[in-house]
Amino acid sequence: MKKELENIGLDRRFLAEASLYPDLYVGRVISQYKDLYKAMTENGDVAAEISGKVRFDAETLSDYPAVGDFVMLDRNENSGGNAIIRHVLTRKSAFIRRAAGTAKGEQVVAANIDTVFCCMSLNNDYNLRRMERYLGVAWDSGAVPVIVLTKADLCDDLPQKLEELDAVACGVDVLVTSSLTEDGCASVRKYLGRGRTVALLGSSGVGKSTLINRLLGHDALKTRGLRNDDRGWHATTRRDLYILPDGGAVIDTPGMRELGIESADFAKAFADIDALAAQCKFHDCTHTGEPHCAVQQAISDGLLSAKRFSNYQKLKKEARYEGLNSRQIEAEKIATMFAEVGGIKNARRFAKENNRRKRGM
Repeated sequence: MKKELENIGLDRRFLAEASLYPDLYVGRVISQYKDLYKAMTENGDVAAEISGKVRFDAETLSDYPAVGDFVMLDRNENSGGNAIIRHVLTRKSAFIRRAAGTAKGEQVVAANIDTVFCCMSLNNDYNLRRMERYLGVAWDSGAVPVIVLTKADLCDDLPQKLEELDAVACGVDVLVTSSLTEDGCASVRKYLGRGRTVALLGSSGVGKSTLINRLLGHDALKTRGLRNDDRGWHATTRRDLYILPDGGAVIDTPGMRELGIESADFAKAFADIDALAAQCKFHDCTHTGEPHCAVQQAISDGLLSAKRFSNYQKLKKEARYEGLNSRQIEAEKIATMFAEVGGIKNARRFAKENNRRKRGM
């Protein structure tokens, strides 16, 4: 069974850290539902819960175990109740979302991922601005994103869509899949294999569950199509890691609304814009009206889409405000407004001095 753990990612790095806990057993979290976990160990699957010490020492929700984590347990068999998770081994990558109702709390959605399939269907769900968001989140996870276009059988203008997508992919591999034929998902298999973990990211209803079922060889997940408003049904409410018959594992993440972008990696998702910004005359160029702005020049020359740049600005602003309450958002807006004059305190001092001069006159 230890070979099974190696099959789903237990490598020398994790084994070296696990050796620091000789009285405990290593396992990988393969399922989570609220406060209960299921972990795979060398002796099979065990039900598990976190120890009081892990709960006490946790400073944020991200310190709790998540699907994909390698953990240290007090037992590796189902006897005497639930196994106890004593430690979470250091993650190499993670999907993180901001916890609802808090300003700074973060929760890990899935951990220790090698490749992220950013899924988007080629019919009603197709949206370049949404894919830019996915890529930002995927790059920030620490894993490598791959764009997976689903439902190719429903697309009449595939070459045009691929050409449009090339402008936002920034060197990311793009795969085209269809669920109608046996070889419709063949292109994704080269990213799978022994020791590798793949996570799927995308709106509910774009075919993530169908793709997983195809890779597993049986219908393990329920599937639903997009709703009439194209927002998708939430067919998956819990998170699970599935072991693939040809080696490796796949994690189905929740719908995109559970994943925030407060820490998205825009430097990689919008590498073309950052490269242009480096050519601007002024290092603090806002790309709105300054002279010799390389970004605005690229838009004028048709080298950069105005919609792409607008979405870049929108996502950066959204990331700044996400998770904050109304008072915190207002404070952030005020701080941004007065940033050019050294902050609101300097602005108030300037206003007072200006009033004194007027009275003196």
